[in-house]
Amino acid sequence: MGVEIEILDDPARACAAMLVGVAAGSGHVVLTGGSTPRTAYGEFVDAVRTVGVDVSGSTLWFSDERSVPPEDERSNYGMVKAALLDPLARDGGSLPTVHRMRGELRPDAAADDYERELRAAGPPRFDLVLLGIGGDGHLASMFPDQDSLSERSRLVLGVEHAGLEPYVPRVTLTFPALVNARQIVFLATGDSKAEPVAAAFGPDAKPDPHIPSSLLPPLASEVKVLLDPAAGALVRSAASGA
Repeated sequence: MGVEIEILDDPARACAAMLVGVAAGSGHVVLTGGSTPRTAYGEFVDAVRTVGVDVSGSTLWFSDERSVPPEDERSNYGMVKAALLDPLARDGGSLPTVHRMRGELRPDAAADDYERELRAAGPPRFDLVLLGIGGDGHLASMFPDQDSLSERSRLVLGVEHAGLEPYVPRVTLTFPALVNARQIVFLATGDSKAEPVAAAFGPDAKPDPHIPSSLLPPLASEVKVLLDPAAGALVRSAASGA
C-alpha cells in the first residue's frame, strides 16, 4: 500500500489531533515511547482540555516496553502516565482503559501476558497505531535483522537484546499485531531522522530487514508519516528532484 508523507511545522500537534479524533470515537489506540510522541501526548491533553472531549470510551495499548518497572524513568508506560494519564486524572475526567505491558516481568513472560490480553480482546483491530522510527530504522522494539521481523503468528514477542540504548530487554508488538490497524502513523522530528526516514519511506525505498520500518508499508492498509522539515529534508529533496 502507499505511504502518505506530510512535512509540517508542528507534526506533534497534527498527531495529537488525530489521537483526539480516535479517542473521542471510543477507538483502540497503540501508543509508543520517545521524546516526540511525548510532545504529542502533551498536545493531546491540551486539546482534550480545550474541546472538552470525553475520551473515557477509548482503549490504549502499547507498541513496546522496556523490561523495567513502571516507575522507572525508562518505562514507556511511565512516560505516558506522566505526560497523558496523570494530567487527565488531575482534571477530574474519566480515563481511557489502559493495557500496559508488564515491564517488571521477564520479556517472554510479559509477552505471553500481553498476547493473552490482546487475544481476549478479540484481538482488537487498532484504529490508530502510533510509531516512531529509530536512527537505525527500527520500529517499536523490532531492530535490524532480528528474528522478530519474520514473526508471522505471535502478536507479541520478548526481545532479549535491544539494538540501541537503553540496552535492556524489551517486549514488542509484531507485524501480525500492527498490520491489521486501520491507520498507522509514524512521527519523527529532527535531522537525525532524515536518513532513516528516507531509507524507509522515500521514493527509492524497498523492504529491507536492515531497515525494519521499511517492512511495514507493504503489509499495512494505510501508513501516514508526519515529519518536521528537518526529518523530512531528504524525502523533500528527492520529491523535488534536488
